[in-house]
Amino acid sequence: MSDVIFTSKATAKNGRDGHVRSADGLIDLELVNPAENKEDKGSNPEQLFAAAYSACFDASLHLVASKQNKKIDSETTAEVSFMKDSEDNGFKIAVTMNTEIEGVNPEEAEELAEDAHQACPYSKATRGNIEVTLNPKAMEKPS
Repeated sequence: MSDVIFTSKATAKNGRDGHVRSADGLIDLELVNPAENKEDKGSNPEQLFAAAYSACFDASLHLVASKQNKKIDSETTAEVSFMKDSEDNGFKIAVTMNTEIEGVNPEEAEELAEDAHQACPYSKATRGNIEVTLNPKAMEKPS
């Protein structure tokens, strides 16, 4: 096993219709299954995964850009879809990673997104298990 840098800890109770709390209390959320309950307010595992994956992917994007001596600004939005799995009649998720990158041309944005997808720990963890669509977009710097 690799050297552990840090470990985060969270506990969920009662699944999709329950509660999740991180050990430090920064995350302390009611969970609501939006497929079955459109009335109550709360988060869900897909929303939490989208937040975590977008943050990790965006950090990886900056890492690969810095290794290529490119200075960028970026914003990454992960769309995590919960869907039926026709193979086992269960469920699965898919991700579309929408990334806006300032400071590069469209070809460089594509290359950086691909490189970030190779470097990102979340991408590594899910590779071959879920469908991930990369949707990078080069943005002009505001004048």
